[in-house]
Amino acid sequence: MRDKTHIEQVERWAEFVRDNDREKWKPGVDKFIDAQFEMALKFYKNLEKTEEGRKILERLIKVRIKGG
Repeated sequence: MRDKTHIEQVERWAEFVRDNDREKWKPGVDKFIDAQFEMALKFYKNLEKTEEGRKILERLIKVRIKGG
């Protein structure tokens, strides 16, 4: 279970979203999501650089294609 401070932060964010227009909070969320995709892409590109990393990616792709 997450600690109390995490839950409090989630509750503050939910309140902020509820009490403010989308135009106020959405740009920050967009930047955050874009940064997450960038980090994932860098991670996968680094995995591709080694033989072991390529094997891991191959297994990951197979699992995702098969659905489990």
